[in-house]
Amino acid sequence: MTTMPSKPVVESRKSKILAALEDQDTTVTIEDPLENEMILNMGPQHPATHGVLRLLIKLDGETVIAAVPEIGYLHRGYEKIAENDTYHAFIPHTDRLDYLSPLSNNVAYVLAVEKLAGIDAPPRAQYIRLLCCEMARIASHLVSVGSMAMDVGALTVLLWTFREREKLLDIYDVLCGARFTTSYARIGGLQQDWSPQCTAMLTDFLDEIGRDVDEVEKLLSTNRIFIDRCENVGYLSREDAIAWGVTGPLLRAAGVPHDLRRDNPYLVYGEMDFDVVTATESDALARFYVRIGEIRESAKILRQALGKIPEGPYNTPEAKRVLPDKESTYTKMEELIHDFMLINLGIDPPIGEVYQGIESSKGELGFTIISDGTGHPWRLKIRSPSTSNLSALPLMLKGGMISDIVAIIGSLDPVMGEADK
Repeated sequence: MTTMPSKPVVESRKSKILAALEDQDTTVTIEDPLENEMILNMGPQHPATHGVLRLLIKLDGETVIAAVPEIGYLHRGYEKIAENDTYHAFIPHTDRLDYLSPLSNNVAYVLAVEKLAGIDAPPRAQYIRLLCCEMARIASHLVSVGSMAMDVGALTVLLWTFREREKLLDIYDVLCGARFTTSYARIGGLQQDWSPQCTAMLTDFLDEIGRDVDEVEKLLSTNRIFIDRCENVGYLSREDAIAWGVTGPLLRAAGVPHDLRRDNPYLVYGEMDFDVVTATESDALARFYVRIGEIRESAKILRQALGKIPEGPYNTPEAKRVLPDKESTYTKMEELIHDFMLINLGIDPPIGEVYQGIESSKGELGFTIISDGTGHPWRLKIRSPSTSNLSALPLMLKGGMISDIVAIIGSLDPVMGEADK
């Protein structure tokens, strides 16, 4: 028969344990510094990383000691796909890079192919392409500002900026029949002409965008929470920005007035009067103000281009290398044959290598094409600004708090479809 221990025995055991603890030296010495640190995964399925971006962060409490960004979760092999596609057939793939500004992606790619093949698009096509690039810049910056505000808790701004972006997508719809994946630019020209309806819609948009951007800026610049979450957060020195090859608003917010539209003009940017918006604080808040300023400058450029756009053809009349318009393709045998040959066999550019970069909404977007003289690239390399800008993320995150990470990533405005290519 088993008997339960009596209460005095239990109290005796407790007193012995307490006595033993009193006799011990309770001073704790941490010999391994890692005892006080923690390794944490953030992403790739995290709503604040703006896509499938994984961050491996080392924390001391809530302070970020080090961070390693890891990309590649959205890799689709576009550079390899280009080697098996004809030059014309690859155009739709450029929509899926920075999918917030597909029109400018189209333009960057066809400019590279035209440079390789020695093709010059007509003046009217040059102006329409400029309009496309600046509309894409405004649309992308609107998403960036709204998303960054949402990341730090200001949901209203996201709804406002998406409302304005919808007006631009309506113009895309009239221009090329698509709102998102446009595939509008063509080697030697454009899919179709700019219409008077597009002019009227863009004019109405420009009449309203100034007031709406002022409203967004006023709301956020007077919001104490937004300012506290973004000011002095994510600092990147001017020297580091240059050394790490960052471009776009991230570089200009560090005080470097570099803009390919002015420094290495393409299309008809040399005929436009605009300012390169810069700041010196180089924090998340400065990047917000740079993008707000660039929206206003893009609106200024759009007004000038609308007033200067010339009449004339929108495609170069080179049947062997430039796609015919759809009406001719469907009604004439010669144009149908040319369309079939160009899509399936491609143009015959000379053997050589070219690089063409443009100032996209996120920075320098460039295409390097190596040709072996056949109808498809021997090698195509995409210089995506999101990849370069993300490489400097460890410098901006170090020393910040966990809560700062979402504000910093939002200020970079990365698109993982472009980063992973």
